[in-house]
Amino acid sequence: MSDTAKTHAWDWVDRNRSRLSEWHGRIWELAEPAWREYRSAAWYVDLLRSEGFEVEEGSGGMPTAFSATWSNGPGPTLLTYAEYDAVPGNCQAGTPRPGPRSGVSPHAPGHTDPHSALGISTLGAVLAAKEAMQRNGIGGTIRYTGEPAEKVQGSKVVHGLRGYYDEVDAIISFHPFYMLPLCNTVRWDTHCGAYYSRIYSFRCDEPETWGVADPGSPIPASHSAARAPGANAALMTMYSLTKSTQDSMAPAFGGWSLSEAILSAGNATADNLPAGIAQIQYSWRCPDIATAEQVLRVLDANAEAAARTAHCSLETRWVSRNRPGLANHAMAEVTYRNLAQVGPPAYGPEAVEVAREVQRSLGVEPTENPLLAECSQLIEPAEAERLLRENIPPAQRNWTSDDYVEMTHYAPTARLYIARPALAPIDGRPTPSWAMNALGGIPATIDPTIICAAKTIAGTLLDLARSPEVLAAAEAEFEERRTEAPEPLLPKDFEAPHDYPWPEYVTTARGSGWQGA
Repeated sequence: MSDTAKTHAWDWVDRNRSRLSEWHGRIWELAEPAWREYRSAAWYVDLLRSEGFEVEEGSGGMPTAFSATWSNGPGPTLLTYAEYDAVPGNCQAGTPRPGPRSGVSPHAPGHTDPHSALGISTLGAVLAAKEAMQRNGIGGTIRYTGEPAEKVQGSKVVHGLRGYYDEVDAIISFHPFYMLPLCNTVRWDTHCGAYYSRIYSFRCDEPETWGVADPGSPIPASHSAARAPGANAALMTMYSLTKSTQDSMAPAFGGWSLSEAILSAGNATADNLPAGIAQIQYSWRCPDIATAEQVLRVLDANAEAAARTAHCSLETRWVSRNRPGLANHAMAEVTYRNLAQVGPPAYGPEAVEVAREVQRSLGVEPTENPLLAECSQLIEPAEAERLLRENIPPAQRNWTSDDYVEMTHYAPTARLYIARPALAPIDGRPTPSWAMNALGGIPATIDPTIICAAKTIAGTLLDLARSPEVLAAAEAEFEERRTEAPEPLLPKDFEAPHDYPWPEYVTTARGSGWQGA
């Protein structure tokens, strides 16, 4: 059946393929890490304003967030969003061979999933839907948020607490595919679980009270006096305790995980004084809140013991604390119908040759079909759910983590996956990260993801804008599922921890470069 509005939207995407590709290259090259996406966020703000959106910069008190709104009169309010943070240690050029971007340290950030494609896909979708709504007299409001720091799941919990998702009728969440069977599909029942992230800061502010002062020296840092162990000792004690107790934190099933990152304290040239401050961030992914709380209890106990041992005070601060996601079949169905109309990403001869070049760089004889077959195949949500559940305990309701889950507690939400380019495995060998990252930065291989996602999301926005019965069904299901959902896990006045010494690009008298490079 002909749908003039969708035809107009998809035509917009086709006409603007080169622009979308150019925009993606810009965000890919900026490659700014969590809480430090200054130029990326500014680029989105400027572009959206030029396209007629009203934009609030620094939304939710987050310097690299934004909230944009465009309205075409009465109708539902529909939301989708951009992400644009990159991952430290993954600096890769958009070429079919290993190596960092020109002039940048290999330890600098790079786009892995890639969020560069995530943001440009949804941007293309809202601009295409906007044109179609204008040309066809379709009423409604598009809200488009800029969500920084997804890699620490930092912004959506804050936007939610500050009311940015209130009064929204439906949300479309998108992510480029990275885990089978969630490729070219929409999540059905098993959504992402809980994610907690917490910073433990150890401070040794009174080292002189550790032991007996040296009677031969008036200063507490005397070389002859016993010194307090200090903050570094506290951090390493917690690190060791946590490694020792990790197996006992939670049952060894369900796919829960714990990772850590040591923040820079800037005490590398502090003579032989006890370190005054040391900070470590722990992040853990759990299928449910009960497991996450159990891990939290052990971490807090380890931190308190480490602080006492090293003569330090202890401060803690949340980075994020997310609830497991709520499914919505009505939203999944309308989104997948549009994906089925658009079809999976289509890879042309140039993309195939790029993939073969990557194979050659890996020392592999190029194959006829170098890309993963699933990248060009659709899978219905119920079938993806069935395959996913084969490897999950029956009683487990959620799996892995992503901060879109917070959105599912404010409005009916669909979680869309579109394939990002990936090599087919050869002899069971995994693809190295540089190769996956490179395919996400080469136009011939990543543009099909952007085009497919933009058309799918644009079509879904148009369907929702014109289908009050679909929105009513989605809202009824949302209200039913929300009856058993927990309240937010952080207070309404929670402030994002963007003030911490997160990794970033810096400019000094020596020039510009990656911090620590």
